[in-house]
Amino acid sequence: MKVVVGITGGIAAYKVPELVRLLKKAGHEVRCAATEHALEFVTRVTLETVSENPLYCDLFASGHTEHISLKDWGDVLVVAPATANIIGKVASGIADDALSTLLLAFSGKPVIMAPAMNSLMWAHPAVQRNISTLKSWGIRMVGPAEGELACGVSGVGRMAEPEQIAAVICQGEGLMMKGERWLVTAGPTYERIDSVRFIGNYSSGKMGFALAQALADAGAEVELITGPTSLKIDHPRVKVTRIESAREMYAAATEVFPQCNGAILSAAVADYRPSECADHKLKKNGDEGMHLDLVQNPDILATLGRMKKEGQTLVGFALETDNEEANAQRKLEKKNLNYIVLNSLRDKGAGFGVDTNKVTIISRDGSYKESPLMSKQEVARLIINTVTS
Repeated sequence: MKVVVGITGGIAAYKVPELVRLLKKAGHEVRCAATEHALEFVTRVTLETVSENPLYCDLFASGHTEHISLKDWGDVLVVAPATANIIGKVASGIADDALSTLLLAFSGKPVIMAPAMNSLMWAHPAVQRNISTLKSWGIRMVGPAEGELACGVSGVGRMAEPEQIAAVICQGEGLMMKGERWLVTAGPTYERIDSVRFIGNYSSGKMGFALAQALADAGAEVELITGPTSLKIDHPRVKVTRIESAREMYAAATEVFPQCNGAILSAAVADYRPSECADHKLKKNGDEGMHLDLVQNPDILATLGRMKKEGQTLVGFALETDNEEANAQRKLEKKNLNYIVLNSLRDKGAGFGVDTNKVTIISRDGSYKESPLMSKQEVARLIINTVTS
């Protein structure tokens, strides 16, 4: 997601570099816009360093309509701190500096404000009237406007902490993917040998569950189809379908995919299953051992690649141990994917059963995006930001 951070002249502006750092760490692109008074509390050099982008603070310096280009670039605008002055300007339609002009130009896109001011100013009827006006326009208030206890804010008028503001932005309530429907597959599949034994793998489902959570946090309705796992997810926009075998996952995925905007298939699906499954526990046969005849399971990713229509996005995963990038590229092309996410069991801290991952996202046009070792939640947000940008 592309986030524009607006800074005004409140003392809480000193916390904004930490907010920018948290957003960058979560995989978002950030650009900053500041009022003249904001630079009394935080410097241009600091904001440009942490955001890795030029600062927008002078309405006329660039010689062109920067407020329009920033509006076109950004997915969401967050103002922190949002002083009584900037709140009043927006409520009154005043655009007399770089940030207030940007705020009015940002009409039609999500705007979040983190109010910060003296408690007496906060309680003034004019401020409360302006807050109510902005909320009626769909501008979301984070902090005092939602109640100190609900947001963990102590002290009336105090700005929410950077972690709390970042969480709202990263959750993306109703922001980036509102109205979209996505399919996610997760976990292993179990292929039964008899009534008590099965063929399986070490997949925990953590990556798929993180993807489902991140998509739902971004506003999407999510169809999560998961193999056997102890993981749970509690989100009103996530529908969980629990299956056991590859054929059950195939049936569920092919039924749902035509109604989806896209699919991310992170499940570790068994390529083969026993040709026969005994309805009882098989007994040892002396010292002869057990011989299994295996048959191939249907290829879910390839099938969805053939089903894919114009406008749908299909993302696959590749877990490789040798010739990783070449094998992943072949899989992307063969199965008609838009993106493939490559991770390697040779990378320490990546792969099955752990809470971290390190991936390379390869797109259809051949471009690559590599991540450092991050939590699977951070990797999920990076994947989603990449495939929806």
